[in-house]
Amino acid sequence: PRYKCGISKACPEKHFAFKMASGAANVVGPKICVEDNVLMSGVKNNVGRGINVALVNGKTGEPLDTKFFDMWGGDVAPFIEFLKSIQDGTIVLMGTYDDGATKLNEEARKLIAELGSSSITNLGFRDNWVFCGGKGVKTKSPFEQHIKNNKDTNKYEGWPEVVEMEGCIPQKQD
Repeated sequence: PRYKCGISKACPEKHFAFKMASGAANVVGPKICVEDNVLMSGVKNNVGRGINVALVNGKTGEPLDTKFFDMWGGDVAPFIEFLKSIQDGTIVLMGTYDDGATKLNEEARKLIAELGSSSITNLGFRDNWVFCGGKGVKTKSPFEQHIKNNKDTNKYEGWPEVVEMEGCIPQKQD
């Protein structure tokens, strides 16, 4: 049998299936899939250098928005405004591509930590990171993977290997 987004097992009732991958070096963009709907990918041509973000309605699983923010050559201010505008009950999926950390400041990191991230405070230059959290969550998300950029262990010249993650996101209940 094939499960939504190609994950390894079916999700229980009132859960949304998701699968995501960070970018590979500066060559292959990240991919984010929720409920068999590919929200962001290189094929869709809607990914870019920095932090790629997909927003999903926590009750219905419907896609709300996708954007990417260049954290190498761009400005962190639009990213902060975007993070502040996310509505309560929204599922937030993020994946890095190329470099997702250089322009991140304390305010941006705090806003991402409030979505349930525990690794964002340690995210560094060219680290690979994928994260799924939510606006208004009270706990740290179990859905997070982080690989440090380390010249001794990097899979690609100057970049760590791709991080992939799959799982079942609980549907928001009233």
